[in-house]
Amino acid sequence: MKEKQHDNGLTLAQTFQKYFSIELANTPELKQKAYNIRYHVYCKEFEYESIDSCPNEMETDEYDDSSLHCLIIHNETNIPAACVRLVPATGSDLIFDLLPFEKYCSSSLDKEFIKQLHLDRNTECEISRLAVDGIFRKRSGEALTRFGDVNLEFSKEEQRTFLLIAVAAFLAATVLTELSGKTNVFAMMEPFLPRLLRRSGLIFQRAGKDIDYHGIRAPYFITTQSALDNMRPELLELYHWIHQNIEPSYLK
Repeated sequence: MKEKQHDNGLTLAQTFQKYFSIELANTPELKQKAYNIRYHVYCKEFEYESIDSCPNEMETDEYDDSSLHCLIIHNETNIPAACVRLVPATGSDLIFDLLPFEKYCSSSLDKEFIKQLHLDRNTECEISRLAVDGIFRKRSGEALTRFGDVNLEFSKEEQRTFLLIAVAAFLAATVLTELSGKTNVFAMMEPFLPRLLRRSGLIFQRAGKDIDYHGIRAPYFITTQSALDNMRPELLELYHWIHQNIEPSYLK
């Protein structure tokens, strides 16, 4: 199927990669950039976490060491725009550690729904800590000033791609599920994100009720295959580009 062309003659994927790059955060330095985005979003902006509990302006937890992390970078300024992580189920065939949503949001889970999925625990994961820096969620003229002398004036075409950042971060995490074989995927999501992703062809099943955890969220489930089968063609092009960027670093 021919990809939809936009006003600039480029496809959605081509327009996005004109302004952003995506990489696996597989070094301490890159991971620190992800943790810093999380600090500014979760601690300073939304106050989900205490600033005092995040030394060196980095928001971290006990799951980070075992997780796979991705960064979205703004090409012109080299400013980290967004991050996301995949938390794999870890443990033995008999005893597995709890994933974050199981540990902190157990009361919200529809345990009968999850049980009837008959999942192989070795293939389970959670996508979490998806965060888009506030500067890439502001309207023109509202740019934050914490980057000092960096020019933060964005063109209208560039600003239109900002709406794709959260979707691209989720696609990056989906690439990681495919590469790692963790293809049964859970996520605690704010109400807007499943609706946004549904418009992209990514249809999640609700796995429980709303809970107030870092804001109002609910547990959702999707398989990697379902995501790929239902993804809109122009999003699938973006997915393949992200895959090409992440796979070499993952296989090292």
